Amino acid sequence: MQENTILVKEDLSDVVSKFVIYKPLIAKTAQAGQFVILRGCEGGERIPVTLVDWDAQAGTITVIIQAIGKSTVMFNSLKQGDQFANVAGPLGTPVEIKNYGTVAVVGGGVGIAEVYPIARAFKQAGNRVVSVLGARTKSLLILEEEMRAVSDVTVCATDDGSHGQKGMVTDALKSIVEGGEKIQAGFIIGPIPMMKFTSLLMDKLGIEPHASLNPIMLDGTGMCGCCRVTVDGKVRFACVDGPMFPSRTIDFDELIRRTSEYKPMEAASLQQYEKDHVCKCGLH
Repeated sequence: MQENTILVKEDLSDVVSKFVIYKPLIAKTAQAGQFVILRGCEGGERIPVTLVDWDAQAGTITVIIQAIGKSTVMFNSLKQGDQFANVAGPLGTPVEIKNYGTVAVVGGGVGIAEVYPIARAFKQAGNRVVSVLGARTKSLLILEEEMRAVSDVTVCATDDGSHGQKGMVTDALKSIVEGGEKIQAGFIIGPIPMMKFTSLLMDKLGIEPHASLNPIMLDGTGMCGCCRVTVDGKVRFACVDGPMFPSRTIDFDELIRRTSEYKPMEAASLQQYEKDHVCKCGLH
């Protein structure tokens, strides 16, 4: 079996796909909160993707990818038996797993996949795990069964009310606490605005908040500087110092401005790719 081969490809929705990839060395050393860098072809863009699962005995890692830009659209066009050009990792600082008592994990959209191994690790460490899963609509709410299997309490929320309760993850979390749940620490992964407001709510509720800043990562090694963030008034790099940070002192407004900077170029690149329908390295 050649490394980087896709052993399983499963479409979870129209824009979200799960890949099981043969990569024995990463599978042996991966920990919750770490990520890998994927490239689809030589000369292709480096894309950081959080590890969802790993199996040291089988030599496999699992990632879930949402097709947003050119490269992720290309990735999700790959099929079982295809290979990624490169899979590098594990990268990033693992989440510190300890017994807090009760831990809340909050995942928004594809962030549910990224928070899953963290929830599992905290459960294995003896914590009571409260999971809040959010998405715009039912079709984008993934891994609900898997999350329920590692959680003591699981609440789903959709913006349109098509599954679980209608509303935001902040509404669901507030209801859980008002219902008597005592939570010591929280870990949030999802869109940056969601992480900002969930972190603010946790702080208000007396929950120690942490947020993963993987949306801003690029190179993954700390060399490019693109993922610099301000935490507690100091410059940090999401890829090597994180991606999970205590979030009371994250400058989320700066983070939102920086991640918005390249959106016009990203949109133009995707439009050109869709127009051509095939990239120079032959991925369809």
